[in-house]
Amino acid sequence: MTHAIPIRRDARTGHHLNAALRLAAGGLPVLPLRADKGPFGNCPACERNACGGRPNMKTPGPCLCPLPCHAWAAATTDPAVLSSAPWMAAWRRAGAVAYHPGGAGVTVVDLDSTAAVDWARTSLPPTHTVATTRGEHWVYRGPMRSVNGVRENVDIKSLMSYARWRGPGTGTLAELPEVVRALAEKAPTTVRPTPRGITVPAPSRDGECRHRTPAYLERGISMAEQRITEAASAVHATVYRTFLAVLSAHGRCGCLTETHISRLFTAAQSKGESPRHCEDAWTNARTALGM
Repeated sequence: MTHAIPIRRDARTGHHLNAALRLAAGGLPVLPLRADKGPFGNCPACERNACGGRPNMKTPGPCLCPLPCHAWAAATTDPAVLSSAPWMAAWRRAGAVAYHPGGAGVTVVDLDSTAAVDWARTSLPPTHTVATTRGEHWVYRGPMRSVNGVRENVDIKSLMSYARWRGPGTGTLAELPEVVRALAEKAPTTVRPTPRGITVPAPSRDGECRHRTPAYLERGISMAEQRITEAASAVHATVYRTFLAVLSAHGRCGCLTETHISRLFTAAQSKGESPRHCEDAWTNARTALGM
């Protein structure tokens, strides 16, 4: 059974918990987001999904842990869970409310630029729309798999994903069209990072850069790839921290090649990061290190 997005004009006003309870009452599985608008990460007991989570992580709802773990999979319509003491601590720190589109039986086409919105208006059937900071969410009735980067600044959020609640929006939900399903069948665009020009010499006792040893650099890149691919939550933060660590250890001597960077970007995109988010994370990490 599917549920339409509840049209409630006061959903964004008041305390985040009150908004979440109203949305949950309308059939929308909700969860809190941190102040940086990312989901709350797993607690130590659930780190790397050690608790087992939900079966195959394909259905919303918390594991036996009472905290809002597992990001989208923690989304719930149960008011008792939403109002429980462990969740109250999260609501007090929350910066926004999110929901699990697939759990509500809908798909969100996230259009993150004016150009993307213009494309949708000429390429997609009209449906329920919600204004966002940089574009619009187009919401269709019917779930599908989630894919980021199906076009430039266009992500599909449905099953195994979350979308930030940005208000009731306008218009009537249309059935999920084949043109949107077809977008998911196209492989996301892979970004080839532009040359970074990092040439600051690395200190070395014998004058030979230790990164010239293939095993040393390969081990660092492999560990970074593993760290990203094993992330069970807070993927955005994990990608940024991993990029930061790689640049800090290997980025100042010129031994870090475009091939190495592409491997990191590929690992991040395999976890749902869009090419634009990869570039942003890389740029922010370089800036933080003064590169």
